[in-house]
Amino acid sequence: MNDEQLLRYSRQIMLPDVDIDGQEKLLAARVLIIGLGGLGSPVAMYLAAAGVGHLVLADFDAVDLTNLQRQIAHTSARIGVNKAVSAAQSLRELNPEIAIECIEKILDADNLAEQVQQADVVVDCTDNFATRFAINAACVAAKVPLVSGAAIRLEGQVAVFDMRNEACPCYRCLYEEDSDDATCAANGVLAPLVGIIGSMQALETIKLICGFGTSLAGRLLLLDARHMQWREMKLPKDHQCPVCGAP
Repeated sequence: MNDEQLLRYSRQIMLPDVDIDGQEKLLAARVLIIGLGGLGSPVAMYLAAAGVGHLVLADFDAVDLTNLQRQIAHTSARIGVNKAVSAAQSLRELNPEIAIECIEKILDADNLAEQVQQADVVVDCTDNFATRFAINAACVAAKVPLVSGAAIRLEGQVAVFDMRNEACPCYRCLYEEDSDDATCAANGVLAPLVGIIGSMQALETIKLICGFGTSLAGRLLLLDARHMQWREMKLPKDHQCPVCGAP
């Protein structure tokens, strides 16, 4: 690291859990963020600020006026711009030293597998089960840690699925294929809720890269924001899971 980097990241380098070694791991890391909406915005901004050296931003959608209530990586001036491109502009202004790659389309199975294989961590910030299942399957196949978050109305959840440990469950262990989607467009969401969940996803990602603390692997945190109550559920591996179970 050069002197400017030592100064930029000094407040987290001071932490014994991070130190110089951890910061160098962050600078060398490649993180794939899929979805640059309400969750992806704080995830991307905190990872960029923390010095993750290579961020890959994937989103096919464009910024809409209704997004601006919660999707803080975007601005009114960028309505109609692809969300990955819009977020990249904000991140480059925040930290011009990191590499940012934009994917402005839906990732098909081959492209998704290729991107996941190159990543150190994948952060799922999408809003539908079909995409989440596809991301999970790619992460299981590549044995790449997956940080998953969801938020709607006044409820949020966050979990880590780390298939480097064969005892850990995957996302498919938690949800059935026929689970119903619930969208913010149909149900609404409070702006700070996605900030809370997205920030926790960013924190778990940093912990995985630096290798400190205890991750949420094998656990699901549930937030009731109306009463500000957290619940923790243990997630056992489903040995009959069609994705990660025994062959």
